Amino acid sequence: MATADIIDELAGVADNDRMKALRDQRPKARVNAQKSYEALFEPSPPRGVILQERNVIAVFVAGLHRDAPALAHYQRALGATGVLASVLDEEIARGAAAGPYGRYPEGPLSTENREGPSYQVSTSNRDALGARLPAALEHAHLLVFHPRDADPRALKALRDAGWSTTDVVTLSRSSRS
Repeated sequence: MATADIIDELAGVADNDRMKALRDQRPKARVNAQKSYEALFEPSPPRGVILQERNVIAVFVAGLHRDAPALAHYQRALGATGVLASVLDEEIARGAAAGPYGRYPEGPLSTENREGPSYQVSTSNRDALGARLPAALEHAHLLVFHPRDADPRALKALRDAGWSTTDVVTLSRSSRS
């Protein structure tokens, strides 16, 4: 089911709102943002990363960002109840952090280096998430809280979990939803 305008929905933009007037000044940006959302979350036909996996990652990322409207939107899209919903709630709580963290190469930006927690899906939740999703959630956490620490090893972990190169691009886009 197509979403009329994802930014309007998640930001709570009403028809008489000043924000709507501002957004209407950039119609191409509005259309392109919507097309990006649709390409990622309403693809026809879905390829590679299945829609459920995309929504699991989006729920996790929205939860990490503590973005209640986005979290509710992606939870509805996922339609998860029971075990999967509980697992995601647990993993969001386990992954909560303040970030960004990481290390820059030696130079002027290295004064901004900041240590922070690494994240791994709990052993008890791995089975419920299946073979591929634990690596995807760990990668999403890396991109959200340790973006400057992303390196070839992180991509190898995804490949080792069964994600193709094209899937990795999709995952990275889902992680920034």
